[in-house]
Amino acid sequence: MRFLRCGREAVLVEVDDLPAALSLYAALRSAGLHGVVDLVPAARTVLIHLDPAVTSPAAVERATAGLPVGGADPAGAGTVEIPVRYDGPDLDDVAEHTGLTREAVVALHTGSAWTVAFAGFAPGFGYLTGGDPRLDVPRRDSPRTRIPAGSVGLAGRFSGVYPNDSPGGWQLIGSTTERMWDLDRPEPALLTPGVRVTFRAVQ
Repeated sequence: MRFLRCGREAVLVEVDDLPAALSLYAALRSAGLHGVVDLVPAARTVLIHLDPAVTSPAAVERATAGLPVGGADPAGAGTVEIPVRYDGPDLDDVAEHTGLTREAVVALHTGSAWTVAFAGFAPGFGYLTGGDPRLDVPRRDSPRTRIPAGSVGLAGRFSGVYPNDSPGGWQLIGSTTERMWDLDRPEPALLTPGVRVTFRAVQ
C-alpha cells in the first residue's frame, strides 16, 4: 500500500490492482475505523475521508496498514436486478469481436454475477465487474457524442449503464428504463459500490 495525504480530511491509498482495491474497500467497511466518514473506491485506490476533529491522517494510515486484507467480500450492499432490452447498436460488433452469437452475448451478460466495483464518470454511473471474460471488448474507436440515458454497455472488463444522456465510447448492447440516478430517492444512485447486479432480458 502507498498512502498519499489529501490535506487534513482525506487519505488516498494506492494498491496494485482492482481486486486489491475491492478487498481493501471491503476491509475498511467492515472495520468501521474511528473518525472515518466516507470511503470512495476506484480501480486501484481507495479514498478515505475522515473527520479531523475525531482522528488524523496518521492514525487512519496506521489503522489501515494493520487491517487483514485479502479475504473480505466486497459485496454486502444489497442486490439490484436490471431489466434490459438487448437491442443495442453495437451488439453485432460485440458478437463479431468475441466470436459469439448475439444470443450467446446476451446469455453471458445476463448469466454473470456483476458487482459494482466503484462509481465515476457521471453521477450514478457504476463500473460493474465479475462478467464472463469472453465479454472483454475494447471501447469504440470513435466515441459517440450522445448516448441516451439507460444505455447498457461493455468496455474492457466492465459493464455499465449510462445514467443520463452523455458522450461515451462504450459498446452499447442494450437499454433499460431503470433510472440509475434520481434525486427524488433517499439514495439517488441505484448502483453503489458493493451492490450485486443481475441483468434480465426483456422484450
